[in-house]
Amino acid sequence: MSKLIKWGLTVAPFLYMALIWYMSSNPDDMIIRMEHDQFDRIFKESLHLIEFAILYILFVLALLAHNRLTYTASFIAAMVAGFYGLTDEIHQSFVPYRSATLIDAVKDLLGVAVCLAIVNRTYFKNKMHPIARGMEWFRFKMTKTN
Repeated sequence: MSKLIKWGLTVAPFLYMALIWYMSSNPDDMIIRMEHDQFDRIFKESLHLIEFAILYILFVLALLAHNRLTYTASFIAAMVAGFYGLTDEIHQSFVPYRSATLIDAVKDLLGVAVCLAIVNRTYFKNKMHPIARGMEWFRFKMTKTN
């Protein structure tokens, strides 16, 4: 079972990237459209802060599952997630009914940067922090059978 979970965690970031690409290729109300336009806009704009942060976290989980999470690997994962965010903004500029703005790219990068800071300040610098302990427990569970 552990190998199946490990395999799933390995492909999860790439499946998520494909999902982002697919959703960005369609109008922004393809999945959900809220009744109030102002709330709909604010809600969807706030998603920029978490969309690529989730991608970074998926990379971190994959690295943890393979006992490969280092400070450098964490930084590279953040760079990949951030670069993919920028790539997605460029992609959206070519999609009808979508837009690409500098502020959206900044929000994408900000979400990744916040998660990178949390991982670096807990997992690498404060092993007693609850987040670090949870990450260490997860790493142990994923790698103990190998």
